[in-house]
Amino acid sequence: MQRNSSGTIDPQTLVVELKRLFPDAGCTLDFNTPFQCLIATMLSAQCTDEKVNKATPALFGRYPDPAAFSKAEPGEIEPYIRSLGLYRNKAANAVKLSKVLAGSFGGEVPDDFDALTALPGVGKKTAGVVLAECFDRPAIPVDTHIGRVSARLGYVKEGTDPYEIEKKLERLLEKEEWIPFHHRFIAFGRSICKAKGPLCGNCPFNGGCPYLKARSKASRKS
Repeated sequence: MQRNSSGTIDPQTLVVELKRLFPDAGCTLDFNTPFQCLIATMLSAQCTDEKVNKATPALFGRYPDPAAFSKAEPGEIEPYIRSLGLYRNKAANAVKLSKVLAGSFGGEVPDDFDALTALPGVGKKTAGVVLAECFDRPAIPVDTHIGRVSARLGYVKEGTDPYEIEKKLERLLEKEEWIPFHHRFIAFGRSICKAKGPLCGNCPFNGGCPYLKARSKASRKS
């Protein structure tokens, strides 16, 4: 396994192997408009995309756009997303941000990072996903999978702020690689480098993985 001067796996090797493993990886949230992408991504915080996709068809069927959401009370939204974590806060923020979009942006989702992160309940990761998925703005938004794998492979220290991880990965890779890499890195974290029971024997990076090395060392001591 080729490594760079810092001792971590060469980023281009990472790109090539992830492309080989997950050539068709893409966003796993279901949506039809930038607004629906914004809401779905916000709902996915501390929740799986699978659960969000089960909740949003009925939600978007009743409230398809900012105008519809802005006229609702949070209590009307809550039953649609009760299966998701933090559903009360998410419902309140969905209504609040819809009022802002309807009142200040003509019902359109802005294609500007600062404008997006100024919306209620919209963090840097959500803004990055919307810009990448809906406006083709290169970014590597960091979710729990990317954060975990980046630390395991030694690119960042465990506990590093997600936005710092994003900027570190962006420095390592060519800009045209950011969006596909983002999807493939998440797919890798979900299917191989899992939070629990990672499939290290199936990992193409196990020859240069600091996490596996530390894990094996700890196992020999026990």
